[in-house]
Amino acid sequence: MSSPAPDAEPARQQLRKLNLTMFLPLLVVAGAVVVATDARTWWDALVLSAGVVAAMVAFVRWAAGDVLRVALPCLLVCGAVWPFSVLVIGGGAAYYGLSFVSCLVVPQLPRHRGAAAVALTAYVAAVGAARLLVTDESVTGVLFRFVLIPAGITAALIALRFPNKRFYDVVAELEEAREREAELAVIRERVRFASDLHDIQGHTLHVVKLKTALAQKLVDSDTERAKQELREIHALVSDTITQTKELAYAQRRLNLSAELENARNLFEAAGIDVRVTREADVAPGASELLGQVLRETTTNILRHAQATRVRITLTESSITVVNDGAPPGPLPELRGLAALEQRVTADGGELTVEQDDGRFVTAAQLPRQRPAAGNPADR
Repeated sequence: MSSPAPDAEPARQQLRKLNLTMFLPLLVVAGAVVVATDARTWWDALVLSAGVVAAMVAFVRWAAGDVLRVALPCLLVCGAVWPFSVLVIGGGAAYYGLSFVSCLVVPQLPRHRGAAAVALTAYVAAVGAARLLVTDESVTGVLFRFVLIPAGITAALIALRFPNKRFYDVVAELEEAREREAELAVIRERVRFASDLHDIQGHTLHVVKLKTALAQKLVDSDTERAKQELREIHALVSDTITQTKELAYAQRRLNLSAELENARNLFEAAGIDVRVTREADVAPGASELLGQVLRETTTNILRHAQATRVRITLTESSITVVNDGAPPGPLPELRGLAALEQRVTADGGELTVEQDDGRFVTAAQLPRQRPAAGNPADR
């Protein structure tokens, strides 16, 4: 398994540190026992210690995720120590280094792992069998001590390391999935922010455009009315700046009653007859999202329709806006409502848009909430 960026894998780093803390001392003790058991002279101890050191280096690099970088030298050292132990000093425990390095390296190979496992196990067995060429010991004893036990343990260690590698692969996949989810969360938040910004500034800019056009028409015929329109434009822009700051600091909350009053004023200023029907008090938890739907729908009606009538119906957890004057042809692409549909769906609700014979219907239905006292702000 290749070594990823250290700051991207906290779980794997913790597992590796745990492995080093728990197993490295045990492996050092086991290596010391091997040296103490087989060594007869200081020269023997030095050679056997080289195999133990190579095994420790391989383990440390495996814990760091780049054992393949030291695989060849560690295998060569341990591969030389094993025949020295078997043929020179008659030790049967020095396969420890070669077996341990093999079980760390083989599962990490990109290909030919099976062939490598068989080759290393066969090498351990062949070197052990070569003991028969230099000793008069019984064949059974030699085969058991130098062939069967070393080769069997080597094969078992390599086989057991494959499930362990799969465990680390699963941890890596989980870490990558978590990173992707974090990236998606950032993207979703950016989309949400962009949609909210569109709700605020797109709506305001369109209203400013209408009021500016109206003020231009009135500047000669009705100066006072034109001044009033300009004052309202100034107030609207100031309010939009405030809302944008609140959005930047995650403080913005829509008030459905305020949105209803704003929609009524805009429709009436545009000469559109508007009627609001409240079949029930809107649940406090649904107020903000329904207010967003109303704001976006109001902007779409003023921008895309030649409406003369608008009917707004509210229930505890839904809003329906019906207007006439929809342009003929297929349903236009309304990106603001498309973004709102994702939010409504995420809250377990449904947003529907229909157009039929000049009549346009926008309806949002949220899940019904537990009965609660009505919010006075929404009455």
